[in-house]
Amino acid sequence: MDVCIFDYMSRIPKESVILGVDPGTSVMGYGIILVEGNKVQMVTAGCIKLNKVDDHSIRLKNIFDRMVQLIDTYHPDQLSIEAPFYGKNVQSMLKLGRAQGIAIAAALSRDVPYMEYAPRRIKQAITGNGASSKEQVAAMLRSILQLDDLPKEHDATDGLAAAICHHYSNQGIGLVKGNSGGWSSFIKKNSDRIL
Repeated sequence: MDVCIFDYMSRIPKESVILGVDPGTSVMGYGIILVEGNKVQMVTAGCIKLNKVDDHSIRLKNIFDRMVQLIDTYHPDQLSIEAPFYGKNVQSMLKLGRAQGIAIAAALSRDVPYMEYAPRRIKQAITGNGASSKEQVAAMLRSILQLDDLPKEHDATDGLAAAICHHYSNQGIGLVKGNSGGWSSFIKKNSDRIL
């Protein structure tokens, strides 16, 4: 049966588990959230550290194995993954693309649909500014998740940000297009959702 990922993604249930991934070949960050209605809570977040492995193909195998382990443990309904950004170093871009592809392949091997988001889109969804620093994203995540502490590694918080971006995107939150009014417009239209 052929299922278009995009069509499936538009039918996200009110309760879901989302796995967010910040791909990398040295360190891959991940964050898992549980969404129940409008409530979002962190399940876990961390990093897959690969910098001690010299062989690139073994790094890719480790990414696949660890992703499958996360999926089998937490049973996410969707994968939200950061798309590679465009850089000047072609070799780095190729390696990053491979890491992203392996993470997606691991999800698809377990029938978990995925969605990609540009780094600027993730930052914009979390902070309202696509040029935010990693520290600003982490601070806003603490507020969104109502947590005193988050993992110290920015790769892990970037994975969480990808998961929350996916949730917001499917709820119509944080989508700032053109002159739509941004967050102030959202607050006026959704005052019942503000704590």
